[in-house]
Amino acid sequence: MKAMILAAGKGTRVRPITYIMPKPMIPIMQKPVMEFLVELLRQHGFDQIMVNVSHLSEEIENYFRDGQKFDVQMGYSFEGKIVNGELVGDALGSAGGLKKIQDFSPFFDDTFVVLCGDALIDLDLKAVVEWHRAKKSLATVVMKTVPKEEVSSYGVVVTDQDGKILDFQEKPSIEEARSNNINTGIYIFEPEIFNYIPSGEQFDIGGDLFPKLVAAQAPFYAIAMDFQWVDIGKVPDYWQAIQDVLKGKINNVKVPGHEVKPGIFTGLNVSVNWDKVDITGPVYIGGMTHIEDGVKIVGPTMIGPNCHICTGADVERSVIFEYSRLADVHLVDKLVFGRYCVDKTGATIDLQAAALDWLITDARHENHPNPSP
Repeated sequence: MKAMILAAGKGTRVRPITYIMPKPMIPIMQKPVMEFLVELLRQHGFDQIMVNVSHLSEEIENYFRDGQKFDVQMGYSFEGKIVNGELVGDALGSAGGLKKIQDFSPFFDDTFVVLCGDALIDLDLKAVVEWHRAKKSLATVVMKTVPKEEVSSYGVVVTDQDGKILDFQEKPSIEEARSNNINTGIYIFEPEIFNYIPSGEQFDIGGDLFPKLVAAQAPFYAIAMDFQWVDIGKVPDYWQAIQDVLKGKINNVKVPGHEVKPGIFTGLNVSVNWDKVDITGPVYIGGMTHIEDGVKIVGPTMIGPNCHICTGADVERSVIFEYSRLADVHLVDKLVFGRYCVDKTGATIDLQAAALDWLITDARHENHPNPSP
């Protein structure tokens, strides 16, 4: 069976992480979020996977290649152009990306699934496809029911009693919301969907295609499913996802490594004297990371591989990416990514303005900068 993963977006809401990696490659415990989607698709029999790529496309293509190591077949459709010898992304929109592939050669010749590349899900895809076919639906949206007070954060789907889609509301107020079923970005389509998508222009699934289907009174349905859906579309979502993984709340995602003490997991060859540090789990410490004496770490915290956490550092409920060196600094509810430090709300901290640029550096520097006397 065939599927499409949407992976061409710039990930502006997850900056600064997406300055150097595309959103589908953001790691959940050292594993790209898109890899979990590929595994889910394979598990449910979808072994031919097309991916549209644009922003930092080579990062995705070089990791997944043709899909052999994941026991699937994978192909890529690049959206953009070459300017002065460099690839420049120019995404066509989610529906436009699908149309480009179909215009190139009619790949989608039967019922197919479309997934956004930035969420962790444990959905029974086979069950959704069976429901879709039983309805003789042209397009099906998978919904999730959320508490009424949360609807203003999502796109709301309005259906009749039979599940036929009547309307959409984008982030309505609680008072205006006509439903508490939200669009999860998971779709089932028939090949005839391409009759509604123009060629060679930007066209979005949610903003352009779906209103067109409603207006045409096409057989367009939605089904609310009980499944876990963890969106990492924004920095706060990502921070919370890592917290929940460490707490064991995310299905199908395990903390990697070896459990050296209750709630404390490590990768290979971590350098630490356990008797001289204060570490309270749940905590993951990546391989080849050095934790000096006197360090305090309070979970849920993830320390990436090849980090150097120096004496005097105090890290609580934070996410530290690989090759980070932390000196005498106290971090609470933060994400450290390269030269960036971001709080859990997504606000970037200017390390130079805060006089922290010598405290958070790259662990690969031979001569680490020191504070001015």
